[in-house]
Amino acid sequence: MRDREESAGRRTGRLGIWGWMLFDWAAQPFFTVITTFIFGPYLVSRLAADPVSGQAAWSYTLTISGIVIALFSPVLGSLADATGRRKPWIGLFAVVQVGALWALWYAAPGTGLLMPLAMMVLATIAAEFSIVFNDSMMPRLVKPEEAGRISNLAWGLGYLGGMVVLIGVVLLLAANPDTGKTALGIAPLFGLSAAEGEDARITGPISAVWYLVFILPMFLFTPDGGRGLPIRQAVRSGLLSIGATLGELKARPGILRFLIARMIYQDGVNGLLALGGTFAAGMFAWQTMELGIYGIILNVVAIGGCFWASRLDGRFGSKAVVVASLICLTVATFGIVSTAPGYTLFGLLPLPADDSGGLFGTAAEKAYIVYGLLVGLAFGPVQASARSYLARSVAPDEAGRYFGLYALTGRATSFAAPLSVGLVTSATGSAALGMGTLVLFLLGGLVLLLPTPYPADQPRRSAAGSATAPLGR
Repeated sequence: MRDREESAGRRTGRLGIWGWMLFDWAAQPFFTVITTFIFGPYLVSRLAADPVSGQAAWSYTLTISGIVIALFSPVLGSLADATGRRKPWIGLFAVVQVGALWALWYAAPGTGLLMPLAMMVLATIAAEFSIVFNDSMMPRLVKPEEAGRISNLAWGLGYLGGMVVLIGVVLLLAANPDTGKTALGIAPLFGLSAAEGEDARITGPISAVWYLVFILPMFLFTPDGGRGLPIRQAVRSGLLSIGATLGELKARPGILRFLIARMIYQDGVNGLLALGGTFAAGMFAWQTMELGIYGIILNVVAIGGCFWASRLDGRFGSKAVVVASLICLTVATFGIVSTAPGYTLFGLLPLPADDSGGLFGTAAEKAYIVYGLLVGLAFGPVQASARSYLARSVAPDEAGRYFGLYALTGRATSFAAPLSVGLVTSATGSAALGMGTLVLFLLGGLVLLLPTPYPADQPRRSAAGSATAPLGR
């Protein structure tokens, strides 16, 4: 089996690897600019009646997306193995994602929440389904010992792409409501009006075009799987293989434990990604410019974190990187929810309430940014090294099925974190208490991951020379 994996890695040239890595560069602006720092906070602060109801509506939207992704990701992963090719599926979902993102331009103040929330559901589902197929390509492209390094480098490249778009928005498009000027001191390009939310709404079409352009190298240069079954047979075979894969997990307890642990902690990670910016917008009344600069700061740290983790992953293994990242995220989330104007650590550390003027003028805002730096440091590695953790634990010809389950465990209970945030926020009227529920998910997954072996499983060679799952340990 190892011979097959190594020969697959050697057959993939540098251009093919870079094409695969550029998928993260293409996809990340959706998560950075749309979900976290610009459009999501705009929806909560400008389109909703108030920040509390806005955060609740945003949380329920993520819940709906998560349920759909959880239900269908294993099916699509099995289809990927049966059909052999991933690119046609990525192309199909790219059409859906690009169309949904373009429609966000029409989410002007006063038009209501229904249309933008529906488009966000479609875009999120399409983005996550595409990731299933892209991730499942990795075991065929790189050697097992290279998986952690390549995965973290790709994730860091993704953060760099998201930061480039975010910087462009902040410097050229997002205006300060008081001055009408961007961070460069110029009027927004294209005559965009901050009063009409156009500086936030334009991020939809920008992210759509960026994604469409930069997934092309993957389509042109990255080798895809071989010929598989015709689509009708593939659907039948894929559906049947789901049950078989779930049955295999009884004989692969390491993978089962890893997937369950990830299911729990990834809920907290996803919630922190989707709700961190909206929480800051509601707490400190940050506008597009402040949120954009905050996002740039976090992305700079995130890029460094991923490149640093790419070395640590090769030296200490993917599990060590994931564990360290979860500890860092737990500390950061605790700090974030404990901070409000005038104090941090739930009042144990009072802070001056004076506003010095300018961006992030209060001490509480500066404390929030410090905690955010911890998020940026760990956010990429906890996901990139988890991807390589699984890639090193499965064979290339079963990667689609197991990355489908990987996506399932990333989303199977993904409604739980945003739902708990939404319910606690609605019940208590406190966004901080709602966000505080994310700590429970991060700690729960960490505790379960600690005794999990690494790699989670080692496929064995059958008499015919093909990989088979071990019958026990």
